[in-house]
Amino acid sequence: MKNIVKNTVSKSLLIAGLTLSTLIFAQTTTTTTNATAKTTAIGTSKNWGSVDGISMIGLVQGPSSADAQLQVACVFEYTDNDIHSAQALPANLNGLVHLDDALKGEFTKIRQSGQFKGHSLETLLITPPAGSMSAKKLLLIGLGDRNNFTPELMTSVAEVATREALRLGVTNFAFASDLKDAGIDSPTALVAGNVVKGIVLANRSEIYLREHNLSKTKKLEKVYLLAGPSFFEIAGGGIQAAIAEVKKR
Repeated sequence: MKNIVKNTVSKSLLIAGLTLSTLIFAQTTTTTTNATAKTTAIGTSKNWGSVDGISMIGLVQGPSSADAQLQVACVFEYTDNDIHSAQALPANLNGLVHLDDALKGEFTKIRQSGQFKGHSLETLLITPPAGSMSAKKLLLIGLGDRNNFTPELMTSVAEVATREALRLGVTNFAFASDLKDAGIDSPTALVAGNVVKGIVLANRSEIYLREHNLSKTKKLEKVYLLAGPSFFEIAGGGIQAAIAEVKKR
């Protein structure tokens, strides 16, 4: 009889222990999930560092609202309803949807009609109607086939963006990768870091040209690197790591 009681008590204690462990695990998981899902308020900006006189400023803002002299938006080759697909960010957080709305659907029409095909490193410069966007100029840069995308492409994309910005005579521009807006689950920190590297590479080429009296472009002072509310801090880590890396070169 004593053995039966003893076994019953042991089993009860074991069940209680397992229940407590499950509760603790659930609470830990919830806390971790909430920490991971941390969002940054729209409009937040932070200078993540400077390279060669250029301030790399993180900004939680969509490409239609960022206050810069030039806005750069990256675009894949068109597929039907791509920026509204299930994989894309929700409309309220989707910078490409906001851009299309600001341009009264012309962003989508340009892509649908084939006026801008979105081939890798293809560019198209647009002058938005007055009051439609904060930036006076919009530069679209193609990312090619979404199924063949690699984060390394963003270095070349950022080089093209920077060279075009310098050619246009601006001293600042805003850069939106727009990968998640288009439904691509890209590595945020790596992409942001590669963008910084491309900006620096292009700017250093321009510095060389100025020093050898082969260019008269204005000096680039600021680049606003746009990120969504859920990706701001992650992108910032990639930006800071890239800044530290290029400063060693």
